[in-house]
Parts: sequence; structure tokens; C-alpha cells
Amino acid sequence: MKKLSKEFLGLSGEYSVASELCKRGIYAQLTMGHHKRTDILVETDYKMLRIQVKAKQGREWPGVSGVFRENDLLVLIDFEKKKFKDRPDFYVIGVEDWKKLVSEEKKRYKEIKIDEELCIRYPDGWKGLNIKSSQVNDCLEAWHKIIDKVQK
Repeated sequence: MKKLSKEFLGLSGEYSVASELCKRGIYAQLTMGHHKRTDILVETDYKMLRIQVKAKQGREWPGVSGVFRENDLLVLIDFEKKKFKDRPDFYVIGVEDWKKLVSEEKKRYKEIKIDEELCIRYPDGWKGLNIKSSQVNDCLEAWHKIIDKVQK
């Protein structure tokens, strides 16, 4: 697949996640606009989930802010080395998964700060966590994390 602009990569990711959710019988609504922490809303009669989507074509997802509320989820999409007809890899990350990633980063870099929204801030001003696929392998295709939340 040819390299996409940041805008098209983001949109491709968001629409891909919405499609995967709809295939599983879950109504997913994309949100529009810039500077938002919610890319997709999932609503049932009794619950609403907020899903943040990050897509990558390279080695890692840069500067990921993460999730901090129980009904927030993060879906990472990996288009790296995929041909146009190939399905990307999806990693579904909940709050507990995010806390584990943050904890591991804190062990490596003791000088980082973690704010009230569980976002990492480095002393040099960098915000967010760079994530490699190998760090989230246990979240690969973990759609049950979303399905379980909407069925409760």
C-alpha cells in the first residue's frame, strides 16, 4: 500500500474500526472535527463508549495519549507492510491495558510524569507514548473488550 497522508491515514483507520464494529452488530458513529479525543461513539440503549483510533504505516504509533475512563477504548490499526487488498491488524486497548503500558514506561524512564488522564509527559516536553506492535500483541483482535462492554 502506498504511503498515505496523515489525514487519509487517520480517516482510513477510523472508517476501518467503524466497519469492523458494524460487522459485529455494534452501531458505531464517527465524530467529525480536529483536536478530539473521541473518534467513534458506540451507543446502546444503556451505555455509551468512546473509542480513540490511531493508525500507523511505520514502525510505531507516535505520541499516543491513551485512555483513562472505564468506557474509553483505544484501537490501534497497523497498516505497515500491508498490500492494498490486505486487512490491517487491529489492537483493542482498554484502560487496564493502558495502565500496564504506562507502568512499563515509568519503569524505563523514572523522570516522566503521568497526568490525571494517564497521559505521559517527558521532561523535554514530549507528550504521549510511542508504541510498537510488540508492546500490544496481547491486544491483537481483542474485539471482545468492546463487545463485552456493550452487552453488559
